[in-house]
Amino acid sequence: MDNGIIQVTISSPDGIVTGIQYNGIDNLLEVEDEEVHRGYWDLVWSKTGSTGTTGTFDVFKGTSFKVVVETEDQVEVSFTRTWDISLEGDVVPLNLDKRFIMLRNSPGFYSYAVFEHLEEWPPFNLPQVRIVFKLRKDKFHYMAVADNRQRFMPLPEDRLLDRGQPLATPEAVLLVNPVEPEFKGEVDDKYQYSSENKDLKVHGWISLNPPVGFWQITPSSEFRSGGPIKQNLTSHVGPYCLAMFLSAHYAGEDLVLKLNPGEPWKKVFGPVFLYLNSVSSEDNAFSLWEDAKDQMLRETQNWPYSFPASEDFPKPDQRGKVCGRLEVQDRYVSYEPIPANGAYIGLAPLGDVGSWQRECKGYQFWTRADEDGNFTIDNIRTGEYNICAWVPSFIGDYKYDVVVNITEGCDISLGDLIYEPLRNGPTLWEIGIPDRTAAEFYIPDPEPKYINKLYVNHPDRYRQYGLWERYADLYPDGDLVFTVGISDYKNDWFFAQVNRKKEDGTYQGTTWQIKFLLRDVDHTGTYTLRLALATAHLAELQVRVNDPKSDPPLFTTGEIGHDNTIARHGIHGLYRLYNIDVAGVELVEGENIIFLTQAMNTDPLQGIMYDYIRLECPPTTSS
Repeated sequence: MDNGIIQVTISSPDGIVTGIQYNGIDNLLEVEDEEVHRGYWDLVWSKTGSTGTTGTFDVFKGTSFKVVVETEDQVEVSFTRTWDISLEGDVVPLNLDKRFIMLRNSPGFYSYAVFEHLEEWPPFNLPQVRIVFKLRKDKFHYMAVADNRQRFMPLPEDRLLDRGQPLATPEAVLLVNPVEPEFKGEVDDKYQYSSENKDLKVHGWISLNPPVGFWQITPSSEFRSGGPIKQNLTSHVGPYCLAMFLSAHYAGEDLVLKLNPGEPWKKVFGPVFLYLNSVSSEDNAFSLWEDAKDQMLRETQNWPYSFPASEDFPKPDQRGKVCGRLEVQDRYVSYEPIPANGAYIGLAPLGDVGSWQRECKGYQFWTRADEDGNFTIDNIRTGEYNICAWVPSFIGDYKYDVVVNITEGCDISLGDLIYEPLRNGPTLWEIGIPDRTAAEFYIPDPEPKYINKLYVNHPDRYRQYGLWERYADLYPDGDLVFTVGISDYKNDWFFAQVNRKKEDGTYQGTTWQIKFLLRDVDHTGTYTLRLALATAHLAELQVRVNDPKSDPPLFTTGEIGHDNTIARHGIHGLYRLYNIDVAGVELVEGENIIFLTQAMNTDPLQGIMYDYIRLECPPTTSS
């Protein structure tokens, strides 16, 4: 495909991008790699009943090639692979249609794919779908993921054993003898560059000689799973540039798509835009990032695109719109409803309250409410949806109790909606901010030998490697004790409850204490402890009140979580909220202690992050 600005070479009938010619560079993709490893769609699948997030890796290739559109203004090509029963067990039971589009006068190209599973076909699991581009390592050395997350990157050779030292996870490598000495002593890990879906709109690489940019632009998150704060990989050492559509990162098996027997399924992933830009002078090379952001805004304003030829991609006039206003009613905060300022509001496939964060089969459409709680969501695909929301500063999830049916061209006004977050009584005390992250808590400096220079004096301090090891450094003789009214969660609450390494190399669970004074106790009433977790990984949280050895504990979560957030330098994974009744007879006048024990202790990367903790008095007749 050639429009005079860019030339893209795609193998037929495989549908692998083998070459991208632009601005005098014969090929932007890695010419030292085999053609199949340059620009490709891939997936991971496993047989039904499989557990975990791994499976068979498939750089799926087409078996049939077709030119779908060829005019003066547009070319669209299709590479398809169809399934039949003779392939059972060897090939994922999907019909796959990879599409590539080039437009007149456009410095880039689009790609999307249609996945289809017929109801009579075998069920299976699908943990991952993505597009990968491997760029030339002799050209692309500068990576940009956000305004404050961009840097020169090491070479892939620096991660090999003769130049790098493997760390606690396969992805993390200490650069001991890198090709460029400036990177010596740094840690490289692709997960340090993850982003939330809501922020993952443009990322990529810059070459200085000649000054050229390669950018992956995602104009909509409607085809991504897990909602607006689900995290995905972006770009990393290779140089790799990814478009992630489906992944279990920071979530675990809950985000593996599992098709059931007799379940038909079809989904369009994309289109995404692969954008190229250039400037004449190396001195202005970093301006390519600003230009890429401007292009991203143009792409989002043009969404949904009118040009994709597939009938499975609905055009703008085939979609619907919803608007309304969300307010919060918490009688212990305000007599009057409070506008849901900044609320995350979305349409997601039908499910239980909060199920949107684990949903991965359908489409989701999200926005943020304004300061008055008003919201508008447009360009919605037809179908039945739940209205879902969560409001920063308030716990829990909202779900509108009426199913919303979107039809072509509809404009639905929902009027005023009221969210009543869980509340039994007035707040005795609280720790943290209910925002689904642990970012407000104490995040230590990393061990000096495990630095990523990008995150020194950076708001995302938690992205440094090995912070879990700092807990034992800060609490060498005993676990964390937080005294309500004296301690400050910004400085005195470690961001993750992790295991402690013992002298013999094994690990032990930790027990944190919350101490608080009560002058008067309602011994006949029931107090409520709200525990909101920002993430959990192979953890078990046990709660005890005033007796650290009570068996059984007052409450246990049981084993929860496969988020892997601690290992992957995140600050949240899946949100979990536990509401625990504490009988008044368990409490005493004077000092009380709540013991929080993380009991799973086989490795250093297990643990939990808290979002917010609150103790409520028994209900009162007035606020």
